[in-house]
Amino acid sequence: MWAIIFISAFVLILIVTNIRIVPQSNANVIERLGAYFTTWSTGLHVKMPLIDRIASYVSLKEQVADFAPQPVITKDNVTMMIDTVIYLQITDPKLYTYGVINPMSAIENLTSTTLRNIIGELELDETLTSRDMINTRMRTVLDEATDPWGIKVNRVEVKNIAPPKSIQEAMEKQMRAERERREAILKAEGEKQSAILVAEGQKASAILKAEAEKAAAILQAEAKKEAQIREAEGEAQAILNVQRATADGLDMLKSVNADAPLIKLKSLEALQKVADGQATKIIIPADIQNLAGLVTGVAELVKK
Repeated sequence: MWAIIFISAFVLILIVTNIRIVPQSNANVIERLGAYFTTWSTGLHVKMPLIDRIASYVSLKEQVADFAPQPVITKDNVTMMIDTVIYLQITDPKLYTYGVINPMSAIENLTSTTLRNIIGELELDETLTSRDMINTRMRTVLDEATDPWGIKVNRVEVKNIAPPKSIQEAMEKQMRAERERREAILKAEGEKQSAILVAEGQKASAILKAEAEKAAAILQAEAKKEAQIREAEGEAQAILNVQRATADGLDMLKSVNADAPLIKLKSLEALQKVADGQATKIIIPADIQNLAGLVTGVAELVKK
């Protein structure tokens, strides 16, 4: 009786101790009698006591491998230190377990040799400006090489490129000279543009001034012309008025039936006006001797 109880308890303890729970994003590789048997995925599993064993615990999450800087030589014989970061994921736990010993060390060495091969084909300037190309080529080579190991390389990044100190100093001097050259060019272009704007402003000012003077001259000429026209019209109107007055006087003389004595009297008045002027010579009519007769005629005209 006690033997049965002991055996039952032993079997129960043996079963309980061989129950395994595989967490999410993990896998266990199981060997039976030393050979690969199966791969446990997420969930509850029971292994056979003394027959099955867990060969490896594998994480299926994406992993980040940050490798130490590696010395590489460029095509133009410049030695620099480059470190890389690799993003990888285990896709086949069986191949990862049995494909290669110490897979992470194998990937590090493969990364180092691949990086040396790629950088050896590039010069220093190309290396510093071709990170995307280096990353793409390294990812392609590493992904193909790690397929038999059950590993997929998702991404490769060149983290840092450190040229020798002497090269860095030379590059800094070159960049400083380049910045100074660009500054001088920008300054010269600014001065040139400023001079162009000033010249264009002066030109526009001169054009506006000339146009203003031209417009003023035109207005002055038009005003002078208008004044001359008005003056000429005034003189013409004055002459017309004189002529009208003269015509009116003649009409009045005609309307009163002026006779010869009246006409002679008007001639005498005209002679008096001439004598009152500044003329130094006076032409006296030939019939001035009839003046007495003219006066007598006037007197008679008044009496009438």
